[in-house]
Amino acid sequence: MSIVTDTRLSARFPIYTRANVGEVFPDPVAPATRSLLLYESELGWRDAYVRMGAFEADEFPENEFCILGVAGGYCYLNASVMRVFGERAPGLTWKAIDEQFFGAQPGIPDYVEQPGDSRPDLTAKLEQTFGWVFSITNVDQLDQLNAHKARTIELRASRPDFSSMSDLELWEYAEALFPVHRELFQEHLFVTTLTTVPVGVIQTVATAVGRPDLIMPLIAGVGQVDSAEPSYAMWALSRLDPASEEFASGFEQFRLDFGSRGPNEWEARSPTWDTNPNIALAAIDRMRLAGDDADPLAHQQQRAEERAETAATLLAMVEADPATHGQLAAAIAASGAWLPARERTKTNNIRLIQEIRIPLRELGRRYVERQVFDEIEDFGLVLHSEMEEVLGATPERLTERIRERRSTHAQLSNREPEFVFVGSPSDPETWPARDAVEVEPLEVGDSIQGMPGCPGVSEGIARVVLDSSDPTALGPGDVLVAPSTDPSWTPLFVPAGGVVVDVGAALSHAIIVSRELGIPCVVSATHATRRIRDGARVRVDGNTGTVTVLD
Repeated sequence: MSIVTDTRLSARFPIYTRANVGEVFPDPVAPATRSLLLYESELGWRDAYVRMGAFEADEFPENEFCILGVAGGYCYLNASVMRVFGERAPGLTWKAIDEQFFGAQPGIPDYVEQPGDSRPDLTAKLEQTFGWVFSITNVDQLDQLNAHKARTIELRASRPDFSSMSDLELWEYAEALFPVHRELFQEHLFVTTLTTVPVGVIQTVATAVGRPDLIMPLIAGVGQVDSAEPSYAMWALSRLDPASEEFASGFEQFRLDFGSRGPNEWEARSPTWDTNPNIALAAIDRMRLAGDDADPLAHQQQRAEERAETAATLLAMVEADPATHGQLAAAIAASGAWLPARERTKTNNIRLIQEIRIPLRELGRRYVERQVFDEIEDFGLVLHSEMEEVLGATPERLTERIRERRSTHAQLSNREPEFVFVGSPSDPETWPARDAVEVEPLEVGDSIQGMPGCPGVSEGIARVVLDSSDPTALGPGDVLVAPSTDPSWTPLFVPAGGVVVDVGAALSHAIIVSRELGIPCVVSATHATRRIRDGARVRVDGNTGTVTVLD
């Protein structure tokens, strides 16, 4: 099987994992994404580490991947690099990084220090950066982040008439935005990484006083989470008559504001709520069935009140230690800025990718008409190096090549990729088919132990949903059981009584949003979608991370 998307892998940093990145790229990486945007993401990640003082630029190889990589067609994240950051960072460890980003997943080997991992000079730089983190107590203080938000909103508002542009002009418009992705992704990883600082302090103090149960409520209900805003807008639409003019105009505004979101939204060839409105309409239909007590904004306000009460409780427990009290108070205040900032940086990137996607879809539509492509989305199967051929005199020479890649992509999509590997992965041909992985289903009284995602306890009928674009089986109060979730899934959280996810960690995007919506949630519940029978009655304990089959 020829896989054109695979990259060289790092020998210096040898551990790769699907943890965390599996939520961003749940499916195999398309050739266009691999050759157009993924390396820009790699460079942006490096820029972020250098900016904060964690690494020097020459620690990474030139002109090849390191922090990210593609193996067997799937995107992997370099766990070794992340762990070195954890070891260099004052107050953090490799274990803390594993817990916050990767979750309780099996098979990741322990950290073993390598020459060059310890850098006291860089630890000193990081200490200065970390000190600055605590000076930020409101997301609006991050000027660059908010400039990026305004810039991406303006890109959408000033979108040209692509139908009047030539093929070359369409390509040049999209290509000019690739370097912008590097800039926005740098900001995303800079903020994402620094979010661990105040959250780490909260975790350390709460655990030290014997109250780890206070951690989750303290990182919920922070407000201003951009990834939660579509759910609030959908809820408002769900309260309207779907046949009314008010709904029609409201939905058009929704598409303008949030149309860039959708399943697998980092992938340019994937549909969005704007290119396929039925995906959003299906989620609104599910919300329409729910009673007014499911109002996500009311749940968010309740979580905000609980956060304030929990903060007072934990601060009172360390009042006798002024140093710890001051550090904890600063961490709680800072987390209220950095957690929503992380989601804002992601949303900025997703808006930008939409403005790359739309002209490429117009190009794809034209090439379907010319019988060069079979589908509009075939633009995603073309490598950057092949665009000159696409725009040349004989693009039909690519047709069979694209068909072969579509076939390969479909074959890989049916594989269960290796979760973690050291050095190099096993042959993708040996990876089991997704529907062939055998696990023991849970019986009455059995439990899965995962990680707490959002506090609270709920009971309901389990509905195993594998595709966020088809939520029709999910009824009000049901427990959503999903393989992994990005924020495009979170509108489905609103009518649900609870959420269970196969993978995920404390700072997963979807988990941050679930906390805003106030839905009891358990993540890292390994093989939950296979072990929990659809239709079983289950209890979801978001405080302890357990899911129990009741009937």
